[in-house]
Formats: sequence, C-alpha cells, structure tokens
Amino acid sequence: MPLLGGVRPPIAVLAALLLVLSGLTALGLGRTAPGLSDAEALPEAVRLSQQHFAEDGAIALRASLDESITDLERTASLFNAGGPVTADTVLDKLGSVYQKWRGSSVVEIKSGKLLAARGENVPLLAIDLASLSDEGGLAPRLIRLENGETRLLILALLSWDGLPQQLLITSNSLNVPGVSLGKFRAIAVADAGGTVLSSDGPQTPEEDDADTPDAGVGRTEEQLRALAERSAGTAGQNPLTTREPGSGGYPGVSGSTTGSTLIGGERPVAGYAALAAPETGGSTDATGLGLFVITMVTVPENTSRTGDPLFGLWSAAALLVVGALAVALLLGTVQRPLLRLVVESRRLTRGDLTRPVTVPRFGEARRVGDALERLRLQLPGGPTPGGGTGARTGTGTDTCTRTSTGGTGTGKRLHGRRVGARALLAGGGILLLIWSAPMMLLLNRAGDTAVVPQQLVNDQRDRTDTVTDRVRRALNEGHADLRSVATLIGDRTTPADMAKVLERTRTEHPRYRSLYVLSADGSVLATAGDNPRHPGGKRTGTEPITVLGEGSKEPRITGYAELPGRDGASVVGEFRVDFLNSLLKRPGLGQIRIVDAERRTVGSNTGYRAFQKLPSSRLDSLVEATGQKVGLSTRPSGVLFRDSDSDGIQIAAAAPFAGGGAAKSLGWTVVSWQPASALAIPEYSAQNRTVLAGLLGVTAAAACLGWLHIVVVRPLRELAKQAETLADGDRRTVLYPRHHDEVGAIARSLELLRQQLQEQRRREGAPPALADSTPGPPALSHARPVPS
Repeated sequence: MPLLGGVRPPIAVLAALLLVLSGLTALGLGRTAPGLSDAEALPEAVRLSQQHFAEDGAIALRASLDESITDLERTASLFNAGGPVTADTVLDKLGSVYQKWRGSSVVEIKSGKLLAARGENVPLLAIDLASLSDEGGLAPRLIRLENGETRLLILALLSWDGLPQQLLITSNSLNVPGVSLGKFRAIAVADAGGTVLSSDGPQTPEEDDADTPDAGVGRTEEQLRALAERSAGTAGQNPLTTREPGSGGYPGVSGSTTGSTLIGGERPVAGYAALAAPETGGSTDATGLGLFVITMVTVPENTSRTGDPLFGLWSAAALLVVGALAVALLLGTVQRPLLRLVVESRRLTRGDLTRPVTVPRFGEARRVGDALERLRLQLPGGPTPGGGTGARTGTGTDTCTRTSTGGTGTGKRLHGRRVGARALLAGGGILLLIWSAPMMLLLNRAGDTAVVPQQLVNDQRDRTDTVTDRVRRALNEGHADLRSVATLIGDRTTPADMAKVLERTRTEHPRYRSLYVLSADGSVLATAGDNPRHPGGKRTGTEPITVLGEGSKEPRITGYAELPGRDGASVVGEFRVDFLNSLLKRPGLGQIRIVDAERRTVGSNTGYRAFQKLPSSRLDSLVEATGQKVGLSTRPSGVLFRDSDSDGIQIAAAAPFAGGGAAKSLGWTVVSWQPASALAIPEYSAQNRTVLAGLLGVTAAAACLGWLHIVVVRPLRELAKQAETLADGDRRTVLYPRHHDEVGAIARSLELLRQQLQEQRRREGAPPALADSTPGPPALSHARPVPS
C-alpha cells in the first residue's frame, strides 16, 4: 500500500491529530497548579504596552536628535551658498530661528581661534581639530562633563572661497524624549553600557501632593538603573539578527523586562528600545550614538483568578470521547467493510465459490458486495440454485439475480443502500462539529465583565498625548524651517536663487509636497516640488499654519513665513498628508485620528475620508469633554467603554494640542481607540485559545475527511457502478485500478472476474457479439435467494 493512499492513513492521521489536539487543549486552556500564573498576575498586554512606550520614546529621541543635526547642517550649507558673513552674524541668525541649543561657538579650524560664542561654554578641548578630515570626523558626539552631566556636540563646516574654514559647534543637554509620562512613570536614556545619562519621573511630592513619597522616588531610581544595566546587552544587539524577518513594528531592538515583586503586591515593569532608523537596517547620525531608552512603571499584580482551571481538562476529555466515537464510526462503517471486500474479491478470483460473499450493511460497499455475490453465482463452478456446485450453463448464469447472505429481505437491502459512504463521513464530521462549534462560538467567552487593567487605560491616554505632541512638534519644526528659509532670502535675491534654496530645503525635509514664494499680489515668484494648490493665489487669514481644501479629497495643510523687506511676500510650504499620517502609525494604539475643532478628520493611521466625522457619538463626547480646560489648559483623558450594545469593551483616549508654537492655533485633537479584545488580557487570551482549539478541530476534521473522500469514497462510488454493470452482463468494459490501494485491489479482482466470465462464454461457444449483448438478470422482485 502507498504511504498516503488507501483507507487507513486518513483515519489514523485523524485519530492522531485529535489525540494531539486534546493534549494541547488540556495544556493551553486549563491549569491545575495552585495560585496564579505570571500571565494572570501580570498580563502580557501590560508588558507590551511598556515596550511600546519605550519605542515611542526612542522614536521621539531619534527624531529630535536627527532634526537638530539636520538643522545645523542645513543652516551651514545655506550660509556657505551665500557670501561670507561674520561669525557673530552666523550665531545671531542661528539663535533667532532655533532656540534649541544651550551653547554655540564658531572656531577657526587652522588656528583654533574662537571667533564667536553664545550661551554656555562649549567644551572645545573635547574636539580634535586635526582629525576633522578623517572619516566620521564631523559626526556628533557625547561628552561627559566634570560635574557628571552629558552634552551632545554637533559640528558643521563653514567654508567660503579665499577664507580659512570655520567650524560651527553647538552643545545641548541629552534630554529625555518628549513623551507624556503621567504621574508614576520613569524614563531614562542610557548608553551601550547601561549607564543612565539622563532620567525623568516619577513626579516628586512637590509636583504631586501626596501620591509618591520620597523613599518611593529613590527606590524607583535604583530600580530604573538596575533594569537599564540588565537591558543593555539585549538593546545593543543587531536588529537584523535578533528580530524575526517580517515581524514588522519597531525597526530596532526593543523588549520588556520585570523586576521582583514589591511588598505592596506591585511589580516594576520596564520597556526598552534602542534608537533605530525609520527603515530596518538603516542608520542615522543619532543611531550611531549607541543610545537606548528605558521606561518603568510599577503595576499592581492581579490577585483574582480568571476562568475555570478545569475547563481545559473537561474540554480535552470531551474531545477524546467525541473523537473516539467518530473514529469508531469510520472504522466500523468505512474501513472494515472495505477491507472485507478486498478479502472477498480475492477469494472469488482464486476460485473459492462455495461460501456466499459477506456483504457489508451500508453504502457503496454494500453495492459492491451485492455485485460480487451475483458474480459468484455466475462464475463457472459456482453453486446451483438448488444448493449444489458444478458447471454453470449460460441459461443458469443469466437467471441468477442479486441476493445477499442469509436471505436478507429486499426492504432492508434497499434501506442499507440508501445510506452512502458520504453520509457516513458526514456523520463523523457532525460528531466532531459537536465539539468544535461550541468551542468556537459559545464556550469560555470573555463577556462584558472582563478585567481590563487600569494601567492600559493610562497608557492609552499617555501614548495618545505623546502622539499629539509629536504631531505638534513636527508642524512647529516645519514652520521653523520656513522661517529659516525666509531669513536667508533677502530683498535682492533673484527667483533662480530662491528656487535653489527652496529645492535644497525640500530635499532635506521631505515633509513638504511643495515650497514656493508667494508675493503680496498672489503671484508665485519661485517654486520647488509639486504645483502650488493655493486658492486664488492669495493668503487667507493671518495664522502661521492653516488648513485649506475643505470639500476636496484631502486636506491641504499650509504654513506661511513672511519675507523681510518683500512687502508682504511669504514663503509657503504645503505639508504632505502622508507625512502627517505617518506620525500616527504606532502599534498598540488601535485606530488614531486627528480631528479639528469641529471634530472632523484631517488625518488618520487607517483609511478615511477628508473632514468626515468620528464613527461614534461617544468618541465625539470624549473629544468635546477633553477640549474643556482644567485649570489653565486642557489635559488628555482616557476612558474604558463597557457597552455591549454597540462595540463591546473599548479603550479610548483623546489629547488636544496643548503646547505652544505655530501649530497651537489649529485647535486639533488626537483621538485613539481600540477594542479590549485586541489586547493580550487573560480573559481574551483564553477566549482566543478556545476559538483556536475549535478551529483546529474543524480543520483536522475537514482535512482528514476530505482526504478520505478523495482517495476512497469517490473512487468507491465509481467502482460500485462498474461492479453493478459487470454483474448485469457487461463483459466488454475493462476495469482499470486508478490507485494501488483497497479500491484498486477490488477493481483488479473485478477485472479478473470479468476475464473469467468472458472466457467462460468463449468456451461455451457463444458468438462474441451475442455474448457481449447478453441482457442482464431479471428484476429484483424475481430474485431467488441462495441458501446459506
């Protein structure tokens, strides 16, 4: 028998799969050990949330550092493109546009002379001017001061023809990323060795009147430093070798870790993420610093058990019972009758015609058995109608009719023939579906009482606030770039030179779809990128950033920076909507949308229509309530919706623009929501595993029963027709076995019987044409039963 052919392998594989599935069900859905598991005490969703928090911080820090480096290099290149200016002029213009550096200096490279300085003293002795021409000589670097503080130095060249080269240097503190921490979260930036370079949070007693004692703050700092040292080895690995291909999400190395349980039943949970380029495997100036971000929060452990620990054992036992019944049905009604027919057909080919054929009771196997019994009576040497044996004549052969052992009645025979092999397979499938369907649809449901940790609601709120700040800062940085370009375009700059400056800016900052200079009368003096889409060619309003294109396919976010000495002319930048939407694509937050003051959508991380309303009234109410000022400003808010009549349990949060800058006037709010069923909460994890067990049961049944139908039942149905045709007198049709299995063995035996009957006709002298056209036996009502 072939390995995959025949009736035995599908049934054996089905039995093995059901046995394995019962074991997996017992292990995956139930636990008999006392106490709570780690997943129940500290849900995986909480760990993942802290990991996503650290990733948000790493993204914010990397973007901030790269933005600072790019701004300084672009400013230096703009000065290099113009005529020579003094070092004081360079620093004055730099300080008027960007207020992000603690100190700045200009040094003549050849002599080492300090030409100008602003702000705090820059540690010039930490820079080797002689090695600036080496590879990586102008790369940013971290300097540790004598007081223990860390400074980030950024370098750029100032070069004009006929003058000695100068080095523009800026220094700044290595601040923690601009993410919303809440009250009890701590965050730190550490180097490759795990040394904490900068940290922030949780709130001190002076910031929050009573929640965090002094001893708790000190203990948090110690735990944060210990977890940073533990995470340094993993965070410093290569993401191309440590992350699974196609896993998506954060392009760098990230993860989570936990500390030991504290006295109050709380456990510190930390997430870490190394600075990574936007594309996996890429690199930027900031990623070359070898930094990683770690966040930590103390979470109370869950002390209540979720679900029945014996559910898995009961489910596995039920599967064993149902599976045993299904396999027994297939063995008793499909496999054994087919194997018996193989034995009976081979017995007839050997000439053993004394005993009647043992005819199965059901389906196509019964039809084949009836045909074999009729052929036994037609074969030479078969029994006579009176019970003896001897040579058969042609007349006796033609008068033999269908019969069965023991003189079984015609009504029972017809009833057994109506139950086909497909019905038997369907019966086995229904038995397995009795177990699988409730597992998929009814049992072990989480329901509306599922326990959602409050920490997840807080994280949704804080991360949404971080996304809001990220969008606001990006728009402010974009407007600052427009102001920087405006200061470099004088009243004598030609349109050709304007176009060069605009094109260089758009190349360095892909956030713009188009940049152009708009005169006071509405004419475009110079342009770079796509065609301007400004309505009427004139500026509407006085806001630095505005939204145009209401009623169009996409919103047009446009920034303005007035040109000095140009009588109302402005540098205009149209932001790409894709750039805005890319800021919202963060895992673990669900759907995120940016809505304006009228709660209309202007950006989203999923598909949307421009200026459409939010999908539910409760989200509208959340955004409206969040827009109300609490004290002097608005605050982000998070809420857990438990409404079974609409979308089930949902976690939602909203955060309005609260900081300063040009983007504040937009009045936007970022709102996010996701179903609790998408989180790794024990109740939903158990529900998902239960559904998975049901799906595996259906898959195993469909695969094995379908396999059995293809290799056994369908060929057996065709063979039953051929056997009945042969028993009815057709001696010309040759029976070919299609497969080397049980059905093929029966087909070979029937072919041998056909050849014996054909040879018998030749010996009796009947003409071939007459022998081939011999009519079949009379109707079933005239059959004479053969005595047993």
